Amino acid sequence: MRTTVTFDPDTAALLRAAMHERGVTFKQVVNDAVRAGLGAHAQAAPYHLRATDLGPPSMPLTKALQLAADLEDEELVRRLETGR
Repeated sequence: MRTTVTFDPDTAALLRAAMHERGVTFKQVVNDAVRAGLGAHAQAAPYHLRATDLGPPSMPLTKALQLAADLEDEELVRRLETGR
């Protein structure tokens, strides 16, 4: 397929550098880069997060917003007192 593509200056510089390093054509560098970029997404393994039991909450969660506001107020007071 023949098409026109406009590259950002930094991307064009990377392509030119790869052409000179590998001694291949512009077309080959672009095709390899596209294959590597698109293939990486298809090949990527799904991310799995292992759950950890944190135990029972140490504060009643029904008051979580009030707790957050109190902590923020304490931090603001501390900053005003220390001048930071």
